[in-house]
Amino acid sequence: MKLTLGPLLYYWSREDTLAFYAEAAAWPVDVVYLGETVCSRRHLLRLADWLEVAARLRDAGKAVVLSTQTLIESESDLKALRKMVANGAYAIEANEFGAVRLCAEAGVPYVAGPALNVYNPDTLALLREAGATRWVPPVEMPHAMLKAMTVPQGMETELFAYGRLPLAFSARCFTARHYNLQKDDCQFRCIEHADGLDLKTREGEAFLTLNGIQTQSAKIHTLAHRLAEARALGVTHLRLSPQSRHMGRVVGIFDALRQETLAPMAAAEQLQKWVPGEPCDGYWLGRPGLDYAPSESLN
Repeated sequence: MKLTLGPLLYYWSREDTLAFYAEAAAWPVDVVYLGETVCSRRHLLRLADWLEVAARLRDAGKAVVLSTQTLIESESDLKALRKMVANGAYAIEANEFGAVRLCAEAGVPYVAGPALNVYNPDTLALLREAGATRWVPPVEMPHAMLKAMTVPQGMETELFAYGRLPLAFSARCFTARHYNLQKDDCQFRCIEHADGLDLKTREGEAFLTLNGIQTQSAKIHTLAHRLAEARALGVTHLRLSPQSRHMGRVVGIFDALRQETLAPMAAAEQLQKWVPGEPCDGYWLGRPGLDYAPSESLN
């Protein structure tokens, strides 16, 4: 089972982003996803910069995948997408079906990202025929549904195993709205929230996290204690979503788990020290996503 470092979902300074991936080069992850997937206004790093980071990670022995933007809203977004697909060196993570079409036409291998919302075998087979080599199930997909999926021969399965869940995208920027700003004059306020902006209920309970046009879970989804269940379903890759602090420690815990040098429940306890919020695993159980029942087994 391989570990992947998912695309950076937040807007960090150029210096912090480059420092993060310089550290990641030494982490025991097998695949690193690079690129801006949330908002085209976030452009402290351009494609040329991401390709430089990719080259350094490849030299460190990592496989690199370039992730596309999830919501294409303009001709400039489409132009950037075409340039990424035509990079000539790295596979693509297609996060919307326009990227799927471009990859299929160009014969570029791609990963079918979680935002494609693949819930049935027929769609998965169609993506495989169009050149997908791996797929990431939607983050809401429960264990039972994934178990019932027929995965085409030669196609790998990558499971979102750690991080705030990306739940929805909108043409409206919720972070800008929080500051009473227009989206086109957002002043890039999301850069002030390295792990997103918490949204709480009237009772003060963490409910959601705002990340520009993306809505995330407030709680941290983790399947560290469920690797045996994932392995039994044929999952080949585990995706860990970047956070601003202690990410190297999180990767280390998952690495120890896959090497079976750390017990699942001990891993869950250790993660509590490094996660930026309360844990959850409800979707995997077929329950409300914010539930957490680590002692319940599905095998």
